[in-house]
Amino acid sequence: MKKRNNYSMFQVSFFIVFLFTIIFMALIFSGLFFSGLSASFVTIIQDPEFQFALSFTLWTTVLATTIATFVSIPTSYVLSRREFKGKALAEALIDIPIVLPPLVSGIALLTFFGPLFGESLKQMGIEVAFSKWGVVVAQTFIATPFAIRAFKQAFDGIDTRYEHIARTLGYTPTLVFWKVTLPMAKGGLINGITMAWARTLGEFGATAMLAGVTLMKTETLSVAIFLKMSIGDFDFAIAISIIMLLVALTVLYVVKFTMRGERSA
Repeated sequence: MKKRNNYSMFQVSFFIVFLFTIIFMALIFSGLFFSGLSASFVTIIQDPEFQFALSFTLWTTVLATTIATFVSIPTSYVLSRREFKGKALAEALIDIPIVLPPLVSGIALLTFFGPLFGESLKQMGIEVAFSKWGVVVAQTFIATPFAIRAFKQAFDGIDTRYEHIARTLGYTPTLVFWKVTLPMAKGGLINGITMAWARTLGEFGATAMLAGVTLMKTETLSVAIFLKMSIGDFDFAIAISIIMLLVALTVLYVVKFTMRGERSA
């Protein structure tokens, strides 16, 4: 009986911490909504600058997430299924954009696409620095490690015996990957794609360094918030923040609710 009571207290203490965390997060973000009561959302939504930032953000984040997905699937599969010399170093290199401040990643990208190879790329008609393509490159660079981590975890969770059985049934390695591995990893892949997209949505530091913060040229929603805050237009900045929060919350909730339904089924 005493052990049961101690175990119950243990659970209760954890649940209290859980409640505190949820309430604290809710209070922090609710401040945005109370501060945004004075903002005219209709006026802001009709503003050409907001419309540009919204459409540009959707275009760059979808493109960057797509590129990150195509790069991350084979990379994460190799990391999950193969052992080779230097694997730890390769994984550390991939994780660098996660642990470094985005500004540092932005400086590295600007150096690469500027003094080192900028002119050569320009001669081929490819201009990355301080252009819309710089936004896509920066978002892709920051989001890809998150996708790789999530995809690798999904592949690690698959029992390789299923793949071996498929091989004994005459499946080629390509068919095994498409018919067995990918379907079994679907949940983790969708979660990874969602997290990668969410990371591109909130990206600012690397984008600012590589593409700049030019009004209605490289202006994502994150850049728009920065520009509006820098000139004291707090209502506009808070309104954009609320819209970004609602979009991110909705997408993440729908994906997690859907994945939870699939697991329970």
